[in-house]
Amino acid sequence: MPLFKTITVDERTKVFIWKVEESFEWLSQGVELTDHCQKRVDGMKSEIHRRGFMSIRHLMAEAGYTDHDLYYDNHGKPHLKDDKYISITHSFNFTAIIISDRDVGIDIEKQRNKILTIANKFTPLDEYHTLANEDALIRKLTIVWGAKESVYKMLAQPGVGFLQHINVTDFDFDDAETTTHVRFNGIDDWFDVNFLEFENFTCVYALPSNSKQKA
Repeated sequence: MPLFKTITVDERTKVFIWKVEESFEWLSQGVELTDHCQKRVDGMKSEIHRRGFMSIRHLMAEAGYTDHDLYYDNHGKPHLKDDKYISITHSFNFTAIIISDRDVGIDIEKQRNKILTIANKFTPLDEYHTLANEDALIRKLTIVWGAKESVYKMLAQPGVGFLQHINVTDFDFDDAETTTHVRFNGIDDWFDVNFLEFENFTCVYALPSNSKQKA
């Protein structure tokens, strides 16, 4: 089944994940794109990007939406015309969306060694000295990146720095959740973050925190 997983976060929020195994032609059947999105997909050189793009339209259909219900603002942030919030992500052969009546952000990342070479650009590496091995370090860094990326998508503000302005509270893998704090340009907010791992991928999603905390 192409719909890989559905997560009911709460009565207001739902996550849909797709494993892209179909051809672009199959995914295109029955999908009517806006002119803007048709130009976007026509300009994509990567076949997996084209297939991922179309699979997201199937995820939207699962949630009761079409491409014509979607639009993007000047910062490239997606919105739904019924004023619900949506966030979109794709990585290799997985795509996902999250829809809520609160602002939301979601990110999927493949767990790769590459993250070790860029880690110092988005998080203080001295916080990870207790991890047992490189695989555990890759997993944790991928979750941290996903948490920061999810919150970054929610903020959609130029100038927000992953290293300087977004801090992820330490967590254990078994927790499957953590919190993130942002202090930037008048923003001083906490966000609740959940994560899950599957097939060497990490999915992270964030929402505004239900509880006020002190930094």
